[in-house]
Amino acid sequence: MQPRMKMEVQVQNAAWYCARTKPKHEHIAAATLRKNLGLEAFLPRLRVERASRRGVVNSIEPLFPCYLFVRCVIEENLDEIKHTNGVSSLVKFGQNISVVEDSIIEELQDCFEADEPMTVEHHLTPGTEVSVAGGAFDGMRAHVLRNLPAKRRVQILLDILGQPTPVEVDRNMVVLLESTVAHLAPVLARETARI
Repeated sequence: MQPRMKMEVQVQNAAWYCARTKPKHEHIAAATLRKNLGLEAFLPRLRVERASRRGVVNSIEPLFPCYLFVRCVIEENLDEIKHTNGVSSLVKFGQNISVVEDSIIEELQDCFEADEPMTVEHHLTPGTEVSVAGGAFDGMRAHVLRNLPAKRRVQILLDILGQPTPVEVDRNMVVLLESTVAHLAPVLARETARI
């Protein structure tokens, strides 16, 4: 009878905490916490476009770089978490390890279904600054003049030989210059409002 009570107490005392990870190790830390320690880990991620030598590529990046959330009984799991591959530390304020409210995690989980990355659609609007990724104009900066959705092309204004020149390029050949999470916040807000 007593072991069952102990299990109930553990569930009641479990809370969400924020773990700091080593750079680019968020997914490793989350997988290790789940598999080796049997803990619930939450790593919200985004699928975003990035410019590369091969043109525009989709990449998956954490919403909060170097951070993830873990649900546990901190008194029982603290040492195991601190020594987990990819985890640097737990977030503290002063000497106290900070608890993340359940409502905050639930709201984030509502946006990120089944641990899948949220796809961020870049809506190129006139005046948006972009970079050309690939082709003859690779690496050049330009401003969007207009979208041509029927052709899946974009008309951009390039500075060629000192003259502003309108050019049509494939939509996949341009990438937003301001595509950090902070700049994507209005886009993310629109996406969650549709859900």
